[in-house]
Amino acid sequence: MPLPLARPNIIKKHTARFVRHHGDRFMRISWDRKPSWRRSRGIDSRVRRRFKSNNRTVKIGFGTNKAHRHILPNGFKKFLVETPRDLELLLLNNRVYAAQIAHNVAVPKRLAIIKRAAQLDVRVLNARARVATQDKQ
Repeated sequence: MPLPLARPNIIKKHTARFVRHHGDRFMRISWDRKPSWRRSRGIDSRVRRRFKSNNRTVKIGFGTNKAHRHILPNGFKKFLVETPRDLELLLLNNRVYAAQIAHNVAVPKRLAIIKRAAQLDVRVLNARARVATQDKQ
């Protein structure tokens, strides 16, 4: 199994979800049913004017560092694989990207992908998916 090239200590600038203003008052914009973000645009809106003790709004400064974007907790980036030939694209980048088998791939092709990934020394994120349940039956 290859180890990730670099496993940066990712600093999240804002970990809480951004909640929509008045989401607690109205069912049509509630936080529970369908959490979504919409910017406040009212002329007298306290949230838009950024008064104290109001909801935080989305800003560009909360964005993730570009070098740390899309990195999984194990230090790899995802690469979607549908055939065993797709793994050959990861041959030189097997310490940056890890393969993820697509959800619509059947068990025989999954086994071929896992076998080819072991030969090429490529990490497969969901190697046990569907294959383990097939073994039990």
